Amino acid sequence: LFIVVVAVNSTLLTINAGDYIFYTDWMWTSFVVFSVSQSTMLAVGAVYYMLFTGVPGTATYYATIMTIYTWVAKGAWFALGYPYDFIVVPVWIPSAMLLDLTYWATRRNKHAAIIIGGTLVGLSFPLFNMVNLLLVRDPLEVAFKYPRPTLPAYMTPIEPQVGKFYNSPVALGSGAGAVLTVPITALGAKLNTW
Repeated sequence: LFIVVVAVNSTLLTINAGDYIFYTDWMWTSFVVFSVSQSTMLAVGAVYYMLFTGVPGTATYYATIMTIYTWVAKGAWFALGYPYDFIVVPVWIPSAMLLDLTYWATRRNKHAAIIIGGTLVGLSFPLFNMVNLLLVRDPLEVAFKYPRPTLPAYMTPIEPQVGKFYNSPVALGSGAGAVLTVPITALGAKLNTW
């Protein structure tokens, strides 16, 4: 019961990391921020629960709870009359499975789970989510046609520039996510031991 209750509360933190992360306009125009915040929140939360239980598979369970919770939120927006593509559910589960696999393959070594698993989460999460976003009908059209009244000026949708590798959201998101996920996850695990 404890892990379910706290995982649901952690889900609230994760799905709101970066402010309105599932909305189509925000995810496309600020993909790097989305990748860093989400890969970090996923790794920290999943490692915490995985080390708490000591059971490989807990990270995937954690990601599954977040996914189900988010699909419920997506359904609520859809019921209010917004289009199906207005909210895009992040893909957490495959990255969490890599984290579980690392923990299992290293014979439940928590340091390997943090360093190797955290790096895998940071590298894989942006890739899985870019594929997910490519399936959206037309993110900019949806963003302009169904604007949110609370949309700040700095989040106004702009045409994404992804023509070159150095300006690619996937490249930037993967690099930044991988670099920042490990130390922040290690810090979270260290705080957990105090």
